[in-house]
Amino acid sequence: MTPVKPKKDTGAVIGWTTVTYRSVLLGILAIVSMVSIVTYFIFPEQSKKVVDSTSTNVLAWLTKTGLIAPAKSDIPVGEQKAQFTMLDGTVKVRKHTSNTFVTAAYDLPLEKGDVVQTGPEGMAKIVFADMTNYTVRQDSLIVIEDNSTNIDKQTSVSVQVTTGTVDLTTGTYSQGSKSQVKVAGATASIAPESVAEVRNDAKTDSHEILVKKGGGEVERNGEVVSLSNYDKVTFTSDAKTLTKQKEVGPPILIDPGNMMPIFATGSTATIKFTWTPMENVKAYHVRIAKNAYFTQLAQEKRVTDAELLVPSLAEGAYYWSVQSVDDRGKESLESERNRFTIIPRSTGDEVKLELDPFIQHGRIIEVRGKTDPTARVMVNGGEVPIIGVDGAFRYLTPQLPNGESVITVTAQNAKGGVNTLTRRVVIQ
Repeated sequence: MTPVKPKKDTGAVIGWTTVTYRSVLLGILAIVSMVSIVTYFIFPEQSKKVVDSTSTNVLAWLTKTGLIAPAKSDIPVGEQKAQFTMLDGTVKVRKHTSNTFVTAAYDLPLEKGDVVQTGPEGMAKIVFADMTNYTVRQDSLIVIEDNSTNIDKQTSVSVQVTTGTVDLTTGTYSQGSKSQVKVAGATASIAPESVAEVRNDAKTDSHEILVKKGGGEVERNGEVVSLSNYDKVTFTSDAKTLTKQKEVGPPILIDPGNMMPIFATGSTATIKFTWTPMENVKAYHVRIAKNAYFTQLAQEKRVTDAELLVPSLAEGAYYWSVQSVDDRGKESLESERNRFTIIPRSTGDEVKLELDPFIQHGRIIEVRGKTDPTARVMVNGGEVPIIGVDGAFRYLTPQLPNGESVITVTAQNAKGGVNTLTRRVVIQ
């Protein structure tokens, strides 16, 4: 057997590089990052939209899969509670869980299904989750049908006016929200930042929905009617269609301003009332009353000028309104009802008055402070209903308009001593 000779070493060397999935991923990410940076500088707006959309989708996917917790909303979801901001005279509430009426109170929350009833000399103001403010006039009954907020922060408020009259001012609610009033089979959807009045008189079968400012629409039996400033629809129960008409606008009250105190040197004061002059009118119908429902008139006159000087008004709270009268004697709608209070200024000892920092609830300001336990306190002319044994008090203002407003707090003791503090607030 011939032995086999070993082969000579040729000196060839075989080498390789290990490529891992991690290296490939990092390389791709580096390329994508470079492309993204270049694209961002070339197309900044389009890139921002893509990034925002991608981030939203990724967050939604992570939330859906449970990898991250859903974001918490500052606005609670579900049924909300409304609250009284003003009570005057006889006002009753029947809770949805009860068959009996109880006396309304500021600390009594209102929920879905609750009924609010005012007496012949009763009035109440209610604020809802969407900051819609309802004024329930005398001899009225309303049912709260909805007051809720969904996960998208959209609010839904619905009130049934069973009988009587309500005035409402809607808030600045988000798109998709709704504020509705139902009366005798008709549903009025009121636009944001609008003012409306709804009447339901079952005895005369007369039903009215009036938009004083802003807009809305009324739906009944499939018919839809749009409303703007001073448009009104009327109907009876057997009417097949709605009747729409344009109302004459009232003057705008100037002085005395709403909810403002007037200090008198004695027990009476001479007050000058002024309002905006209106075109094509021959007179103005002025009413001044001791209560908000104008059943106790202190003065009633027709004048030709846009002002009226009234002497010797005694101390206390007053309301006033004006209607314009045209050449045919037809009166316009009633203006807003401004409230003012005449307070006698005395040389008595100054009253203790301390204010805590204000708390804002949307357009409503919560005023807290301390005074003498026996003192009387008014906020912008509205009287604080309860003073604690320690002198502590709390008051919720009506809804304030956007911009700067002045909050005037006045305390007065039995000797006539007065102390007044003012603060400015800004509603945005």
